[in-house]
Amino acid sequence: MRQNSGTADTFDKTTHRGPLGEVWGAVGFVERNFALYKRYSGWIVVVTAYAAVNTIIIGLIGRAAGDERLVLYLIIGSVLWAFLSQLFQEVCESMAWEHWEGTLEVTFSAPLKRFTQLLGVSAFSILYSLFKSLVIMAAMLLFFRIDLSGANLLSASVVLLAGSVSFLGMGIASGVLPILSRERGFSAARIFLALLLLVSGVYYPIAVLPAWLRPFSVVSPATYALRSMRAALLDGAGLAEIKGDVLILLTFCVVTVPLGFAVFAVGERWAKWKGKLKVDG
Repeated sequence: MRQNSGTADTFDKTTHRGPLGEVWGAVGFVERNFALYKRYSGWIVVVTAYAAVNTIIIGLIGRAAGDERLVLYLIIGSVLWAFLSQLFQEVCESMAWEHWEGTLEVTFSAPLKRFTQLLGVSAFSILYSLFKSLVIMAAMLLFFRIDLSGANLLSASVVLLAGSVSFLGMGIASGVLPILSRERGFSAARIFLALLLLVSGVYYPIAVLPAWLRPFSVVSPATYALRSMRAALLDGAGLAEIKGDVLILLTFCVVTVPLGFAVFAVGERWAKWKGKLKVDG
């Protein structure tokens, strides 16, 4: 008997073969993740509030220094990092939740391409990351007067799009970690994210890093996203002025997305071979 729930109906449409069925499958994963977040809505409120308070504290550090430009510099870095890091974590967290609840093996047995599942989870991560970032920005407006009248919003939008795709690619690759290790996989992904935070210049210029650590900033897409986003919002830089960073971000997109899917596929095959999808007890 056919179920009446919206998510069940959406997944039922995946029985149609061809691209349309895969599209409905991706939509089903968006709905599934939305339902999961509703289930843990109290926890989501706590995490979002913590992120907002943390960003406000960073901005207040700039105010204590008596430099309004520094305040904007820190706010832009904090909000953009909150957005990008959420994109990175979302696929990984989705896999971790399924593994802990014992539904991962069933999901991986569904008659859908893995690309469809990851596409749906990635689409949800973009929507949730945008929502979380807007909540943080709304909280910031209660404490700071943010003047972006001279900002180039077109440049900022291009940077945000290119940076988002780059981080999604890395996030898809990290999503295999909870599959390989139910207990430590998500923590391992957070460690990698912390290393990106260290070398990307979120709260300080790259120049203040020790000389031996500075070269690692080159391999982080956040380095270029942060630099060009600040140039666009603080100095009104046009696309011609930040085209170098944009081209690098587009290169990251071309490399990280296919690589992310490839890494996930290899990790999934290994996990199935080792029987790691099954949850005993």
